[in-house]
Amino acid sequence: MFLENKNNLEMEMAQASAQGLQGRGSLRSPEVVAGDFGELRLLEGISERRDAHKLQHREDGFSVVNVLRGKSNAAGLSERSPLLRFSQDDSMTYMTLHDPGFVGGEELWDGGSLDLEKRYRLGSEVTGLSESRSGSSEKSDPLDHLSLISKIATMFTIVVLCSLFFSMYPDRDDPWRMLAVSSTDSFSMNLTDFGDNALLKLQVGGPFSGGKLDPDNQDYILVQVEQTEQTGQRRRRTQQVIYNWTIPLHRERSDQILVTKTFEMLSSDPIVISVQAFLQEGDVVPLSMTHQALYVTVETQVVIAGVILTGVYVLIIFEIVHRTLAAMLGSLAALAALAVIGDRPSLVTVVEWIDYETLALLFGMMVLVAIFSETGFFDYCAVKAYQLSRGRVWPMIIILCLIAAILSAFLDNVTTMMLFTPVTIRLCEVLNLDPRHVLIAEVIFTNIGGAATAVGDPPNVIIVSNQALRKEGIDFASFTGYMSLGICLVLFTSFPFLRMLYWNKKLYNKESIEIVELKHEVLVWRQTAQRINPASREETAVKCLLMQKVLNLESLLRKMMKTFQRCISSMGYYSFYCFHRITDTVLLVKCVSVLAVVIFMFFLNSFVPSIHLELGWIAILGSLWLLVLADVQDFEIILHRVEWATLLFFAGLFVLMEALAQLQLIDYIGEQTALLIKSVPEDQRLAVAIILVMWVSALASSLIDNIPFTAAMIPVLINLSQDEDVNLPIKPLIFSLAMGACLGGNGTLIGASANVVCAGIAEQHGYGFSFIEFFKLGFPMMIMTCMIGMCYLLATHIGLGWNM
Repeated sequence: MFLENKNNLEMEMAQASAQGLQGRGSLRSPEVVAGDFGELRLLEGISERRDAHKLQHREDGFSVVNVLRGKSNAAGLSERSPLLRFSQDDSMTYMTLHDPGFVGGEELWDGGSLDLEKRYRLGSEVTGLSESRSGSSEKSDPLDHLSLISKIATMFTIVVLCSLFFSMYPDRDDPWRMLAVSSTDSFSMNLTDFGDNALLKLQVGGPFSGGKLDPDNQDYILVQVEQTEQTGQRRRRTQQVIYNWTIPLHRERSDQILVTKTFEMLSSDPIVISVQAFLQEGDVVPLSMTHQALYVTVETQVVIAGVILTGVYVLIIFEIVHRTLAAMLGSLAALAALAVIGDRPSLVTVVEWIDYETLALLFGMMVLVAIFSETGFFDYCAVKAYQLSRGRVWPMIIILCLIAAILSAFLDNVTTMMLFTPVTIRLCEVLNLDPRHVLIAEVIFTNIGGAATAVGDPPNVIIVSNQALRKEGIDFASFTGYMSLGICLVLFTSFPFLRMLYWNKKLYNKESIEIVELKHEVLVWRQTAQRINPASREETAVKCLLMQKVLNLESLLRKMMKTFQRCISSMGYYSFYCFHRITDTVLLVKCVSVLAVVIFMFFLNSFVPSIHLELGWIAILGSLWLLVLADVQDFEIILHRVEWATLLFFAGLFVLMEALAQLQLIDYIGEQTALLIKSVPEDQRLAVAIILVMWVSALASSLIDNIPFTAAMIPVLINLSQDEDVNLPIKPLIFSLAMGACLGGNGTLIGASANVVCAGIAEQHGYGFSFIEFFKLGFPMMIMTCMIGMCYLLATHIGLGWNM
């Protein structure tokens, strides 16, 4: 009966081991697992086939007392001990988990005196490791537990308070009033329910034009806000405030343009709002208007927005929570702040804040890449990239970064990183490199290359699409010609600086992911064996079987390391090709055809206005085409590869940034920048304006999304250039804004969309990098590239007098 139970136990352990090894393989793609180390894992159950006579021999010759007594761990090894060591000449040496002097041959451990000696060493190490870990856990567990409880309690309290504040105030009641004014007919209304509020937020919609008013040949609307504070106990004299808001009209415009302005009021006394049109012809202008009463001043709103933004960055930088949850918590806090000041948006308004075109682009490209990865194309590209670099690491990194920068100049940065991240991860896995450093370098150069053209980065698209800037001569050709020259200068000066940043970085991994996972499994089995108290004959047998299991896994681990070293040391094209090749040629042809059409449509969308498809629609349609052509039956596999956390992060980030814009943060930054420029002497004003706009844009874009910042800064710079007291040309200011907004995305992990997408894909493959890891490399690169860009702007505009 005992032998029967023993055989059943051995079979169950072999099955569990096979499942464990398969679980480790799930962290990698099926092609990598089957190609690299699949044949090694077949050695798993060989040494577990023992007959009853060997078991009896082990019981007689293997003392349980000696196992439990053990010896001290002379090697000082733990679960963090490296299994591969690298010498100064980058050659690899081996070590085992127990005796450093024991490397043995490739034969299996079948028993005998050597097997018995290894069992004694295993038992002693299990005892010593368990005692050391239990002793350390007893000391650290209470502190860790207390820290975890305090973190959860603090965050839960903040979330509950924000939820209460948000629920205590109703949605803003902003019914739109339709009116029509002309040169002879004006409009006037009284606000008697203003209450004890500090600000009056007024929104007017009509056929308005951007830029500054030209009274000689342009129609305009005059909105006058007047309040008179009567005498009372606190005030002996009557006070009166009158605000005049002039809005220029566009004679040929038929659509409605919304403009917003906030007025600071004196008290809760009635307010008179009058609207009058000044037209050169006797036409009637249709308008719409709504108002909202706010409880706090603009400065207080900016302080609240700054505190919320700082809190979100603290959560992300110190990795207190996942960045997706941090964005959602920041959105909740910003919405609660809007509710408290009296400007709570409705659910429909909040949903409208989300940029669904970006989310559709991300989702469609994720589906395309998920199907594309089944063909083995990314592994094949990794082989070609290695062959092109001839096995040298830095030429390979430079080639990858240069190709990514060139592609991002014509494609969206997010699309470029979606295509490049899997290739880079495959290549780094084959070469035993750490993918994190290579991916960070690629995404940095992607953001640099995206600034070269008018379609490479969303801020550039916003600038070129502005009608007022097109009238000033900033079109696709002029913008691309000027920016591409400066970005080429920035690009080629960035490679030496990148090499300096990586000078002391260890790009090679000490261990492969398979070795790390197998090492972890060895530790788990050893801890399981230690927890068994051999009080009976059956428990003793189970403990011995678990120890044998650990020895078998160590034998497999040694063979895996030797095979891994042989694969790396060969460093030839054919040794890689045997593991990484195209697995489905038919599916590859379908994927390449659909992806080529999608990319071609991306180009046409920028040059052919008759194609009424945005980037998001093109990506969604492309994913549908490929799903039909590939005849995908199991959608669960495709959906599992979609980065849902990344999509939720972008949705939360869109809501957060729009809420911060509603809290006047972005407008406040633009207004303060304009005031600083006006305070500079006129002979130095252009140089200071270029430097100030460039660095403000770079620093702000590294902290907040550069899309709303660019959209808010364009009218500020247009008004600044049309101010007669300032007298500045518009082109140097706009080019400074574009250079700073694009290059500033390298400052932090959430500074650009491509950074977040790259981090999400890397995290899904098991190589996620933190905010600090990106900041250590990205922020110095941002400073250096902005310095080069600033010198280029000053040399061309101040020295050579371009665009003046």
